[in-house]
Amino acid sequence: MEHRRLGKSGLDISGVGLGCMGMSQSYGPGNDEESIATLYRAVELGITLFDTADVYGLGANEILVGKALKPYRNKVNIATKFGFMRSKNGILTGVNGTPEYVMQACEGSLKRLGVETIDLYYAHRVDPNTPVEETVGAMSRLVEEGKVRFIGLSEASVDSMRRANSVHPITALQSEYSLWTRDVEKEILPVCRELGIGFVPFSPLGRGFLGGQIKDSSGFVAGDFRLDNPRFEESNLKQNLIFLKKVKVIAEEKGCTPAQLALAWVLAQGKDIVPIPGTKRRKYLEENAAAIELKLTSGDLARINEAAPLGVAAGDRYNSEMMKAVNK
Repeated sequence: MEHRRLGKSGLDISGVGLGCMGMSQSYGPGNDEESIATLYRAVELGITLFDTADVYGLGANEILVGKALKPYRNKVNIATKFGFMRSKNGILTGVNGTPEYVMQACEGSLKRLGVETIDLYYAHRVDPNTPVEETVGAMSRLVEEGKVRFIGLSEASVDSMRRANSVHPITALQSEYSLWTRDVEKEILPVCRELGIGFVPFSPLGRGFLGGQIKDSSGFVAGDFRLDNPRFEESNLKQNLIFLKKVKVIAEEKGCTPAQLALAWVLAQGKDIVPIPGTKRRKYLEENAAAIELKLTSGDLARINEAAPLGVAAGDRYNSEMMKAVNK
């Protein structure tokens, strides 16, 4: 597995990571046995970055990831996040980035993960009611105390990145980036590179859409958040399938799956980019990991960019409530 380095701090990790959220929420019921087998297989494949958050499964995902990776602790980097506040039934109630909560949240994650140090600790969203300098100041104290190695932000604006980085070096920004979500190319990616911040795309496969198997929402089970995602609404999905058909033609010519082509495209956008495709099954993990071996020519990239240009997707990437949490 090819390795890449995130940020000026030089966090060395595998070029493809593993997003673990779906093992505990958002995509239907989980299967801990298969999820643990998937985590084990990821280690075997050379994946060293594992991404979770305290809100995934209301803490259950951190427990699962920590337990499974305990035998491999010295071989892997565990990233987790704090900030989202949810009710006991999982309803989003806000974002908390106060210094007091930062410290409290970290202690909870350390306990659930069963580790002494979190390798990469993100503010899951920027708290609109707390200056980002205060949030990052608290995170920097966690670094001083040895509870966190590197710190990051998720879905942060250019202004928030600059202000945060003035307090403590930000190692990574985690935001959505894929063939159907290219907004970060306008300002976010250039500023990341200016400041020396690595970029970690989540949902690089468009929440499964770029895998090429989704034709409608009939296969989504109760609890699948895509049932409430605008891009999977019937009219929008119909439009999105048009550009995906063009991507699938290119993938077929390259002898790979659409998912592998989509991941290879993300990887080709820069050596400072480490995508974290999520899955809870070994089959898809192996497919995703192999994408790093797929080399795209300048001609391939031009064709892909023509098939899926900036703004190609129909529908917002979140529902209206979740869009409110995106820092602008």
